[in-house]
Amino acid sequence: MSMCWFITTLSVTAFFSSPAYAYDPNPLQEICVPVNDSKTAVFVNGKICKDPKLAKADDFFASGLNVSGNAVPGFGFAIKTVDVNNMPGLNTLGISIIRVDLEPQHPFALHTHPRASALMTILEGTLYAGFFVPDAANFFKSHLFSKILNPRDVFVYPQGLIHFVYNVGHKKATFLASLNSQNP
Repeated sequence: MSMCWFITTLSVTAFFSSPAYAYDPNPLQEICVPVNDSKTAVFVNGKICKDPKLAKADDFFASGLNVSGNAVPGFGFAIKTVDVNNMPGLNTLGISIIRVDLEPQHPFALHTHPRASALMTILEGTLYAGFFVPDAANFFKSHLFSKILNPRDVFVYPQGLIHFVYNVGHKKATFLASLNSQNP
């Protein structure tokens, strides 16, 4: 009986103290614009922060989402990302955005974002989008949530779930995905 109690207690403790939960930590200060200066004193989210008094408006600005990004050869899509690496002011804010241009009859393959939920907004084209929720009772089953999406439709992918997008149209489709992590 005591061994059963020990295993139960150990299992419950392991579940609630699991390091598998991934999220961006709350900011320690209002802004933390990264700088390549190892003499700077503040180190947050893997980046060294410059003195906030030295931040500029350009640290919080990016342009170019109006044009297609870099094509991924052989996969039928182009992607452009706005994240902490090209918009330093996003550091510690827990935000990033991507633009995806998807060729007709091509998928944006199954993938997951372990650190972020994604909100997808369709700009052009017709997409089939969905995600899978595992069945707790049967490891080998999942429930599919999917929709056909048209321009100005919005679809959300919950954090950590396997999801996909497929261009079911006959012309290029474009969408923006906003993620609640600087490193989804």
